[in-house]
Amino acid sequence: MSNKGKVISLGCFLAVIIIIFTSVFIVLDKKETDNANSSKINVDINEINHQIDSGDKEGAKKNLEQLADRTGTSQTHTYRYIAMGGTCLLLVVIILTYVYAYILRPFDRLEGFASQVAAGNLDGPLNQEKGQYFGKFTWAFDSMRKEIKKAREAEKTAIDNNKTVIATLSHDIKTPISSIRTYCEALEANLDRTPEKRAMYLNTIMDKCDEVGRLTDDLFVHSVSDMNQLSVTPARIDFKSYMAQTVELLSADDKVRYHDGLSDSVYIKADPARLTQILENLVANSGKYAGTTVDIKSYVEGSKVITEVRDYGKGIPEENLPFITQKFYRGNNVEGIQGSGLGLYICNYLTDKMGAQLELSNVYDGETCVGFMGKIIFDIA
Repeated sequence: MSNKGKVISLGCFLAVIIIIFTSVFIVLDKKETDNANSSKINVDINEINHQIDSGDKEGAKKNLEQLADRTGTSQTHTYRYIAMGGTCLLLVVIILTYVYAYILRPFDRLEGFASQVAAGNLDGPLNQEKGQYFGKFTWAFDSMRKEIKKAREAEKTAIDNNKTVIATLSHDIKTPISSIRTYCEALEANLDRTPEKRAMYLNTIMDKCDEVGRLTDDLFVHSVSDMNQLSVTPARIDFKSYMAQTVELLSADDKVRYHDGLSDSVYIKADPARLTQILENLVANSGKYAGTTVDIKSYVEGSKVITEVRDYGKGIPEENLPFITQKFYRGNNVEGIQGSGLGLYICNYLTDKMGAQLELSNVYDGETCVGFMGKIIFDIA
């Protein structure tokens, strides 16, 4: 039985007791009064009759009034007992209502709250004023609920971030491995016709092996960390010199063409290794989805250094463009092409961490889409 049912049962029991005792007192008082007044009434009646017979009407009238007062007094006693019993009933109702409302009902709420928490529902608040009885106690339980919910949300976020980091690094490992395979195929096809080109191929393969090593180190470190701990260390670098060295590593089959629009050395603040990841991802995406030549162009515009990576494929559907930097998102025109939907997300994340901007758009000739372009925009340092 609930606390409310118990209070009602107790109230009914006390009400019955009060009614019984009140009735008993009324009956006993009436019996005692009747016994005490019975003989007196008979004497008064005889005296009144005698006074009437003797002609003493005034005396008879006076005695008759006294007799009526005694009868009324008996009735007054009865009303008093009824009033006292009613007052006791009212007090019982008030006291039990107070006890239930301010003492027992909070425990009912706490019991229901504990059941909800045990069932895993942490969204239902336990509303209770701290100034009420046990208010601080129940308030502390609600605070505990909030902390548990916050801890679970933080845990879920950490797990999701951890999965994202592992997926991101796994995706990045594929890019240099693909480059290694391309250069190995170039060696197998005897494209290294000069000692210099052969040395360049071998150096590139070794550089890519080193890059795979760094990425696997990241994968190990961040398998127990979150995305915000992915190391990005910007430094002031000579962008013209950096691009001259990096573009040679982006393709072994001459499908990547670099147009240097930088007249002089220009400096930016970036992490060279992470910037290489960005360029590799953009080039790899173009090679995978467009299958065309990729043009890279660097130039200065005002206080900005801009690098464009452009292919000549079918682009990305315009309705997909606002979402392509989201995790695991892929355009609806890539059916049958294997991918994880992380490449552009990684590019966007790393550029943001370096304080740069990434702009992605289709290239049009009139109303015809003739390619896709990614712009990396740095401030001149």
